[in-house]
Amino acid sequence: MLAVAGSFERLCSPAIWAEGPVWLAEQQSVIFSDVKGNKMYRWNAQSGVSVFRAESHFANGNALDNEGRLVTCEHGRRGISRTDKQGNHTLLVDKIDGLRFNSPNDIAVRQDGSIWFTDPPYGIVGDEEGYRAASQVIGCYVYRFDDVGNRATIAISDTQRPNGLAFSPDDKWLYVADMSIIDFPTQGRREIRAYRLDGDSAVFSHVVTQVAPGIPDGFCVDRAGNIFCSCETGVLIFSPQGTLLETIPVPERVSNCTFGGPDGNTLFITATTSLYRVTIAPSRIQG
Repeated sequence: MLAVAGSFERLCSPAIWAEGPVWLAEQQSVIFSDVKGNKMYRWNAQSGVSVFRAESHFANGNALDNEGRLVTCEHGRRGISRTDKQGNHTLLVDKIDGLRFNSPNDIAVRQDGSIWFTDPPYGIVGDEEGYRAASQVIGCYVYRFDDVGNRATIAISDTQRPNGLAFSPDDKWLYVADMSIIDFPTQGRREIRAYRLDGDSAVFSHVVTQVAPGIPDGFCVDRAGNIFCSCETGVLIFSPQGTLLETIPVPERVSNCTFGGPDGNTLFITATTSLYRVTIAPSRIQG
């Protein structure tokens, strides 16, 4: 059965490098970042696109916490921020053991409320997506932040260049994209890795799939556990076992995607300069 059940539509094209879409159900809106433009935008069907944050600290990935508050990866401040429903914007964490993170990239919130994020160096290697600086940590890790205890810990240390991440619907697995092929053309990875969750820890289990053409950047998981992953030419849909089910062609390089809309069956896609949407058949997103 085809995944696409409706027309493919470009909603707006205001960005230099669009990233991090997240659906706000209460506002019937999508928030997304323009990393290189150092802005964040809001789109909804009534008013179209507007500036959500004129200076975003080079924001990248976004998610909602379990109270519906926006949590954001910021390359500029090298940390994770939270925006409450009144619009108050607070930096939650930017260090581990007194050392600054590299440049938090993508973010996911687990059912227990913990915030997990990836930390590759792309915001500190130059001034295009952040501020050039030396790394203070010895690797590129996946971190877990406990808001209640106000403590960050290293959750995964065997990734080379972790980027997108998402939890399985049953909260037993964490999927992480490793796109180190960009930095290490002969030794790097272009894969989605599966980690079994055991309490606060994540233990590597297996490689779900290799992603091509291009690289696995951001991705999301539907209610049936299928993985909707970015690539050079569109969105690749994989089963939880890594079987390629279908490809959604997109006319620009895709960075990320998320589900939303009134029925939860609209896939919002950020790709280079633009935000797109397409309706996905309910059989693809119902558990």
